[in-house]
Amino acid sequence: MQLSEAEWKIMNVLWRAGSASARDVLDALQGETGWAYTTVKTMLTRLVEKGAAREKTVGQAAVYSAKVQQKAAQRAALAALVERAFGGTMGGFVHHLVANEKLDAKERAALQKLLDDAQREAGEGAP
Repeated sequence: MQLSEAEWKIMNVLWRAGSASARDVLDALQGETGWAYTTVKTMLTRLVEKGAAREKTVGQAAVYSAKVQQKAAQRAALAALVERAFGGTMGGFVHHLVANEKLDAKERAALQKLLDDAQREAGEGAP
């Protein structure tokens, strides 16, 4: 499932809040977007149609919650990026991160630990 930048903003509100009305989403994004209430309602409807969110009526109001877990959405977005930008190779992506991005010592240590753990799990032994 592909989410637009605007849809990511709304989904992040839903993931943080658990559930929210369109007004709650608008208020949460007020300083960030400048969107009208109708824009938020339209995007929430699209997210429901995509299967990313669900809508439930509580009293007179529609309340929305995430249907897709945040980690699953992140995994799908990363897989699409890796496919488009790195020919589908995760190694190319990781190489890019290490070679071209400014990772601080803590980030490099965490990445090294992940790689070491993955190597051990694969039965290849630690370096």
